[in-house]
Amino acid sequence: MTDVDLKGKRPTSPHVQNFAYKITLSMATSISHRVTGVGAYIGLFFLAYWLIALAIGPEAFETAQTLWGSILGRFVLFCFTWSLMHHMLGGIRHFLWDIPVMIEKPQIEFLYRATILGGFLLTVVIWIIGYAVM
Repeated sequence: MTDVDLKGKRPTSPHVQNFAYKITLSMATSISHRVTGVGAYIGLFFLAYWLIALAIGPEAFETAQTLWGSILGRFVLFCFTWSLMHHMLGGIRHFLWDIPVMIEKPQIEFLYRATILGGFLLTVVIWIIGYAVM
């Protein structure tokens, strides 16, 4: 039988010893795309609640309006808007890569940065227009 040291020092996974991976822009964008997809999915329940309250009647709708008009409600709606915009831009980025367009390293880095910045800018523009119309 071979002499195997089962109780001795065995290698452990890199995440157990220390964080061996450097977080890159591509990793952060990929993770945020997945998180915003979940956020958009959850946000649709809030939208459904608002629409159901609208269908039920004036009292239920007033309650929903009070909820979404509060500071916390507006913050949730702002995050939902950002989630939708960031996820949409990430989808466009993936669509461009499927064509394939903008697949060189500098172009890929540009798309990562454009997705992050564009999500925030679109969200702010949407909210500015929303308040201007209101």
